[in-house]
Amino acid sequence: MAEQQKRFRKPRTEVHDEFSSKNVHLRRVTKVVKGGRNMRFSSLVVVGDKKGRVGMGISRAIEVPAAIEKATKAGKKALINVPVINGTIPHEVIGKFAKTSVKMLPSKPGSGLIAGGAARIVLEMAGYTDITAKIYGSTDKINVVRATLNGLKALRTKEQVAMLRGKSVEEI
Repeated sequence: MAEQQKRFRKPRTEVHDEFSSKNVHLRRVTKVVKGGRNMRFSSLVVVGDKKGRVGMGISRAIEVPAAIEKATKAGKKALINVPVINGTIPHEVIGKFAKTSVKMLPSKPGSGLIAGGAARIVLEMAGYTDITAKIYGSTDKINVVRATLNGLKALRTKEQVAMLRGKSVEEI
């Protein structure tokens, strides 16, 4: 029986992953049940290809490596495309989530990535090299990552704005 199942199985192929991931936040969480406490680990991972695609994933598991792996898979499913123009963003943008705001400003080439905390990791994974970011309000890592991603989703290039308005790029 086992030999018959083996024949129909697809051959394994090596998958070369173009995405890099970084664990932003790992914490121990507890659920109190009748028999005591259930300990698990929660992981926040940011995934990106450093070419304009970035995503985040949050997951829980009994062991740390399993939580990180599950969060990485969730991050790959939640990828968004962001415009990277000469290593920076096309215009100033403010991303908000809950009580957290992240203000992102385009910078001149060579100025570097000036951002703190979890916002820096998101911007690195997206592929930005010259950008300035400031976090206002809550500095909770999950909220900062979500606020940064909301800000990056709101970015529009000149071509996208021209297309939405039904005009050419020169008219804008």
